[in-house]
Amino acid sequence: MTENVLEVEGLRKSFGGRPAVDGVSISLRPGGSLAVVGESGSGKTTTARMLVGLEAPDAGRISVQGRDRSRKPRGRAARLSRAREIQMVFQDPYLSLDPRITVAECVEEPLRLHFGLSRQERRARRDELLDLVGLGEREAAVLPRRLSGGQRQRVAIARALATEPKVLILDEATSALDVSIQAQILDLLARIRRELDIAYVFITHDLALVRHAASDSVVLYRGKVVESGPTAQVLSAPEHPYTRLLLHSVPRPGWNPAQIAADRRALQEIM
Repeated sequence: MTENVLEVEGLRKSFGGRPAVDGVSISLRPGGSLAVVGESGSGKTTTARMLVGLEAPDAGRISVQGRDRSRKPRGRAARLSRAREIQMVFQDPYLSLDPRITVAECVEEPLRLHFGLSRQERRARRDELLDLVGLGEREAAVLPRRLSGGQRQRVAIARALATEPKVLILDEATSALDVSIQAQILDLLARIRRELDIAYVFITHDLALVRHAASDSVVLYRGKVVESGPTAQVLSAPEHPYTRLLLHSVPRPGWNPAQIAADRRALQEIM
């Protein structure tokens, strides 16, 4: 059996004495795609920040290809090695890109930081990465503010891929984009996953994205995993009332907001 590229066991994190993530365990196979689903406050973004190392867990274990990432790395080399394994693409590409430097420099920065490449080699690799996400010389020469939202998200993806990560975390990475642009970015991500055999973790509340982009799903409610399994099974035959509430909350013919509100109150009483 192929070893999972990502293993998370019993992850916990509290803020001000209140648990934000409470015993989360997930796994992801090489080249796989996993959606971590929940509403605001469910703990999904805190989970993502712990996976990438932006938050330290209070308890639990995170490993990538069998290497423990639960403790803070010591020394610059260890920090860089860990950073190469998991990269993150954020919701707002404009805020995640340095507005003072060109797109070319944005993509070259991680290449300079992580690899001992010559200037010519860095530029060649930069051009490969930009071409991979559908951008060229014109886009490379401008500042991020000169690009559309979809183009900026492509730059963010190229920059994340520059370290050759094993896992790419996408934290609501398409939610700020128009629907047509969302579809283009999802098609791009699917092609990159096929070509590079990289594993994805989608952090999202968007069930339409989950249905089309993730083979497996985990549903979080108040920091706990309440349902998990193949996406088709989770969405077609949900077992937990919170998963059913998420599905029923999607506007459709016969949609009843009053009933959804009543179901939410009932869920809060029993959970």
